[in-house]
Amino acid sequence: MFSFLTSRNIVIFTALVVVQGAAGYYLNARQEYVPPAVPLAQIKQQQGDWMMVKEWQVEPEVQAVLKADDTLSRHYVRPGVPQGAGLFMAFFRSQRAGVAPHSPKNCLPGNGWVAEKSTIIPIAVPGRENPVEANYYVVQRGDNKSVVVYWYQSHGRTVADEYKAKFYVMSDAVSLNRTDTALVRVTVAVGPEGVPAAEQAAFDFVKKSHGDISRVLPQ
Repeated sequence: MFSFLTSRNIVIFTALVVVQGAAGYYLNARQEYVPPAVPLAQIKQQQGDWMMVKEWQVEPEVQAVLKADDTLSRHYVRPGVPQGAGLFMAFFRSQRAGVAPHSPKNCLPGNGWVAEKSTIIPIAVPGRENPVEANYYVVQRGDNKSVVVYWYQSHGRTVADEYKAKFYVMSDAVSLNRTDTALVRVTVAVGPEGVPAAEQAAFDFVKKSHGDISRVLPQ
């Protein structure tokens, strides 16, 4: 098993180095195309039967580390349903200077959250031929537990795996001369109804909001 994992990591690392070298050459040789961006604030305050009840700015110390060009942090609820959904987004117009999304799987442990379950799942959404490829986490900190779903989105493509996301960034740099991307994260606190109810709430929010999220992000 160790040998297999080591070989796989070597292959992935080698491929990334090769593509990164090509991407660096092309980007240094020409000016990058940075697509016009719509402010994330234009994402609707109502997504199906979900209504926004709170919105807040990312703390300056967090933004100093994140270095995103635009962020969105909101909380949505449905009438008569206990599970609310937190929507966080960070948009990066370019990753050419080494600025890139911070993976929640690294940030969550740093904030004291422990992963109880983690996997990659497909979420079918209306109006989209392919499902959203997303990371699915159940995390716990003390007595608090949450379901976290997140993915990286670039001009309509959704990616969960960080290695794959980096590969696409470099591939897009060469083929499209652009490196814009967004991190989209949905968080639902687990209540007395348990993980299944929080999970279904998270999936429902993704299905009802993804079309609007895609409308705002550059295609």
